[in-house]
Amino acid sequence: AKGNDLILCKWLAISASACTDDALERANELLEHPDFSLKNPNKCRSVVLSFASNMKPFHKPDGSGYKWLADRILAIDKINPQVAAKLTSKLSSFRRFESARQILMKEQLQRIKETEGVSKDTFEIAMRSLS
Repeated sequence: AKGNDLILCKWLAISASACTDDALERANELLEHPDFSLKNPNKCRSVVLSFASNMKPFHKPDGSGYKWLADRILAIDKINPQVAAKLTSKLSSFRRFESARQILMKEQLQRIKETEGVSKDTFEIAMRSLS
């Protein structure tokens, strides 16, 4: 896939969406791939959005998927606030889940909202989600 970003993005997305027991670790490995960059919105979405759409690993009962996403959102927000805001909306669906997961998702939205220097776009999505 070297030199072909479309193929690379597809591979990143498929890899990040694999429903395996080590999906979170795999997503972290993808972030370290030499051809991956948080500065590239397509590659960013390929990994981060694909993992956040991967139901079982993202919604692990311990909340690790939510924390992982919030960490990525805060890192991306410094580079591309529009992409970060879009990713923040993945936590906005918390009302669809049982109370334990709702609490974990809201904690991450609150953390994003309270982060000093967070962009207006990302802040607004987090704030609206919590209200």
